[in-house]
Amino acid sequence: MRDGLTALSRILAAINRAALWISGVGLILMTVFVGWQVFGRYVLNQSPSWTEPASLLLMSWFILLGSAVGVREGNHLGFEIGLHYAPPGLRRLMLGVTEVLVFVFGAAMAWYGTELAVETWSAAMPGLPIPQGFDYVPLAFGGALIALFSLEKFVRLLSLGEDVPLVRVDEPHLVAVKD
Repeated sequence: MRDGLTALSRILAAINRAALWISGVGLILMTVFVGWQVFGRYVLNQSPSWTEPASLLLMSWFILLGSAVGVREGNHLGFEIGLHYAPPGLRRLMLGVTEVLVFVFGAAMAWYGTELAVETWSAAMPGLPIPQGFDYVPLAFGGALIALFSLEKFVRLLSLGEDVPLVRVDEPHLVAVKD
């Protein structure tokens, strides 16, 4: 069981690392697009129409992918003092309930994001020659990753206990580290 979880953790670490890189590239591109818009508006006296919707779309991608990375690595908001002082059995239950709730939230984001994308696919996005449904693809994709990463943590919690080893983005050369 432990070998299977380690293999799964390696695969999800690679997906996690890719999501982090895509988020970083999206942030850089968004900054370039906004810079181009400012340059066009104040220097060329002609603001390009595509920069604002493209920047907002990129922002959706890097926020939602970055959120998924934060879920996997545990870099999100939490009530740590309660976990710290809880007895081990209650702590494990609290961690399990948290992962189930995060999974449900991510799955709902994926489901409803997909529905929104499908329902708005036929409309044209103002300023960009792509379907309006592209606005909701990051919601669906980010939600799916959040659900997947939370499910991984839940399975590890059930099978390995409280100290859940996890291959992390910042330490890909390690097989497992203490979370």
